[in-house]
Amino acid sequence: MDILLIHQNFPGQFKHLAPALVRAGHRVTALTCRVKEAQVWNGVRVLPYKVHGASTRDIHPWLADFETKVLRGQSCHAAAVALKESGYAPDVICAHHGWGESLFLKDVWPGARLGLYCELYHLATPDFTAFDPEFAPRDPATDALRLRLKNLNNRLHAEIMDAGLSPTRFQAGTYPDDVRARITVAHDGIDTAVVRPDPGASLAVSDQLTLTRDDEVVTFINRNLEPYRGYHVFMRALPDILRSRPRAHVVLLGGEDTSYGAKPPQGRTWKQIFLDEVRPRIADADWARVHFLGRVPYDRYLSMLQVSSVHVYLTYPFVLSWSLLESMAAECAILASDTAPVREAITDGENGALTDFFDRGALVERLGALLDDPTRRADLGAAARRHVLDHYDLDTVCLPAQMAWVEGLAALDPRPPRD
Repeated sequence: MDILLIHQNFPGQFKHLAPALVRAGHRVTALTCRVKEAQVWNGVRVLPYKVHGASTRDIHPWLADFETKVLRGQSCHAAAVALKESGYAPDVICAHHGWGESLFLKDVWPGARLGLYCELYHLATPDFTAFDPEFAPRDPATDALRLRLKNLNNRLHAEIMDAGLSPTRFQAGTYPDDVRARITVAHDGIDTAVVRPDPGASLAVSDQLTLTRDDEVVTFINRNLEPYRGYHVFMRALPDILRSRPRAHVVLLGGEDTSYGAKPPQGRTWKQIFLDEVRPRIADADWARVHFLGRVPYDRYLSMLQVSSVHVYLTYPFVLSWSLLESMAAECAILASDTAPVREAITDGENGALTDFFDRGALVERLGALLDDPTRRADLGAAARRHVLDHYDLDTVCLPAQMAWVEGLAALDPRPPRD
């Protein structure tokens, strides 16, 4: 088949699927604004497109997000028309539609089957919008209206989507029933041959200090350190963690931008805001055991997981982080928030420990109990890896499911551009 992939940050979630489609004998092309020149990546022909236009100044704030998506959709449409004029006609289009690129592709190739990577549908229920009262919207009624408009992109794509793919049941479950019925759940996959325990791992956190499995190491990872991933909860627990664990080193990984949720006040970062809040409560000698690594190469990230005594993972009800499943694959003993997306991967007491997102006292207590019980930690870590091998392994579970999804997509009668 001729398969067209659309992703603004290609390969993104198609990192493993795209080369597998090539190996299966398909002709795979990708359209992305990430590259400037045409190139070949793992057998995939990668073609650039340029986003034209800019958001309108002083546009209504509820419409700014959708206008950005329309601009991307229009630009991708122009690139698709040029491809069609060169004689190209895909049998299947697989797109991450979150940025709007695929809005108008059915208008170019109405006979192509369109499969969408369905990452999240924005819900306006209190469980989502007011989960964390500290950062709840000031006006929930108008916030619900904003989110309804934010879902315009999702709804317009639902009209033309032949089939969808979501990495977790939680994420698929955020979509309305009429869309959910067309979504297959298959995770992107964890390469467990690469992400695995290593008793000999070490992590240099400074020129003077290298941590190993013999040390007491508490780890915490965000793509960016921010409230959506519980950074504020962890930092507020940090003084008690350091006081109660005089030998523990705490290692935090993550950038200082904002990936999700509200941005911090102008000129500040969430990292610094909560660091400043708790630092007066931490003695200098204890602060020397706290190590912020920022963003690191992948091999250093893996070493961090491999030396971890307990890995803490906190999240709002939101997209599940790859880092949780990778920490499980590395046989970490995990202490995670008792929130819906986490419960899909971790059962309390079986392959990890769960704690209330907001209960800092319970977090400190459960963390201490795990650190005091190496046998329990080893059992939980081994069970966590087994769970990933059984349900999220790239080669034996996820990639075969994704390939079957593409083949099933190709067999469908394509939906027309409009109902």
